[in-house]
Amino acid sequence: MAEATHDIEIRNLYKIFGPNAAKHVESVRNGMTKEELKAQHNHVLGLDDINLTIPAGKIQVVMGLSGSGKSTLIRHINRLIDPTAGELLFDGQDIAKMSETELREFRRQRTGMVFQKFALFPHWTVLENTTYGLHVRGVSRREAEERARRWITRVGLEGFEESYPNQLSGGMQQRVGLARALTNDAEILLMDEAFSALDPLIRTDMQSVLLDLQSELKKTIVFITHDLDEALRLGERIAILRDGKIIQQGTGEQIVLRPKDDYIASFVRDVRRGHVISVRTIMRKGAHAETPVTLPASTLLEEAARAMTNAEVSRANITGRDGQHVGMVTLSKCVAEMIAPDDTEEVDPESQVA
Repeated sequence: MAEATHDIEIRNLYKIFGPNAAKHVESVRNGMTKEELKAQHNHVLGLDDINLTIPAGKIQVVMGLSGSGKSTLIRHINRLIDPTAGELLFDGQDIAKMSETELREFRRQRTGMVFQKFALFPHWTVLENTTYGLHVRGVSRREAEERARRWITRVGLEGFEESYPNQLSGGMQQRVGLARALTNDAEILLMDEAFSALDPLIRTDMQSVLLDLQSELKKTIVFITHDLDEALRLGERIAILRDGKIIQQGTGEQIVLRPKDDYIASFVRDVRRGHVISVRTIMRKGAHAETPVTLPASTLLEEAARAMTNAEVSRANITGRDGQHVGMVTLSKCVAEMIAPDDTEEVDPESQVA
């Protein structure tokens, strides 16, 4: 089972759609807007100076509204789209400069993709769809089926191996797509609006499946979504795009606490803060309470409030990663911060008490 070991480094990436794209990169670098490029040269700016490090073994969410460039970005990682300028570095190689043979092997061996529309072969069974990538790679039928059956079971479809896609619900079809990607045992998993077509309850269920699997597999997952709640639940890192530019990137907590501009603020305005903010942000550093409740600093406010309420206490002690005491939080402070944020001193979510 291949765990991810290499970051993906995206540096100064530009994508302009049009017959003379390279000619206009310098103008965009010098400040030409998407609207100006379209009006003056009839070219479309897809990506504008993207710089992003996607950490190995983590879930990187890229989110934005329709037309923001998020799907264009993910398709550069396996070079379904060629960049106009810039680099995409992985394991010492620039994906943008790979030869046809190198790119073919990169796609077959290092990446898997899960699509919004499932992309299943309708005339093939669940088992046949799941083994497709392995057959392309020349894996024997016996080994391919053994691996596929294992992942079909892991995604909750045991007993449906001989079923056809039209006999499955949308959520079940998406599980087949996920099993197919995992069967290839690729380091990088690209998920483009993978759950967007699903009903809300099924979508939440699929998010749970993904998080459970990721806790064990530690793949590098790039997840595209337009939904902030989904981004906050899944993303260890989040990048928000608008008009082809990254407006803000960081952890969900950083984005909710410190929106960079009004555009980001409008996204996070209705977020359930208790599901995003951890007690490290509001704790009294160094303070200690006489209480039976001790919580890790990464505990979310809602979970902390519930723990104190269940224990019928009003305070909890907080510990860092090493288990050492780092502070104290009160129930009233948790509740107040969930309802009406104030100017509480913030702790960097990347600090050692995370």
